[in-house]
Amino acid sequence: MTDTTELTETAAAARPKPALDLKFYSHATLECRNLAFTRRFFEEFLGFEVVTTSPISMWARMGGKQIVVVVQSSGKPKDSMPFLNHNGLDVPDDAAVDHAYEIVTRDAELWNLTKISKPRLQHGTYCFYFWDGDDNCWEILSNPEGGYSWMFERGDQTGAGHMAKNFERPTLASNKD
Repeated sequence: MTDTTELTETAAAARPKPALDLKFYSHATLECRNLAFTRRFFEEFLGFEVVTTSPISMWARMGGKQIVVVVQSSGKPKDSMPFLNHNGLDVPDDAAVDHAYEIVTRDAELWNLTKISKPRLQHGTYCFYFWDGDDNCWEILSNPEGGYSWMFERGDQTGAGHMAKNFERPTLASNKD
């Protein structure tokens, strides 16, 4: 069996040199309709740490240095976030996904949550999706510590890759049984 570090170094050596000399993916931006309500949603429901950056914007973070910038839209109708543009929130195991699903469905009316899918095995994780009151799409998924870094340890996938029904999931501490 090959050492994971060796695989990662080999993959890094094979990559072409990028045109830009970038160092860190620092943030993504979401729109909201009502900054005060959205801040409460991020803090009281999702559990993000939040700071206000202006009367119409805030920054939020959870578990790392990357942030979500949230900006109140200009009053024009805001489109619903397409499913493929969703935001992923990791929990440690499948039972935590089921527990989060119970809370999301229980509190859906309070937080204006819609389009709540049922938990299922998908793309190498167990997960479900929902849209918040600002029509931003969220995924809650079981992932080992470090998120999707396990996929980079596996390297390029062939065939259906992580979308295959028989894709080998990463081992989670509480899913080893």
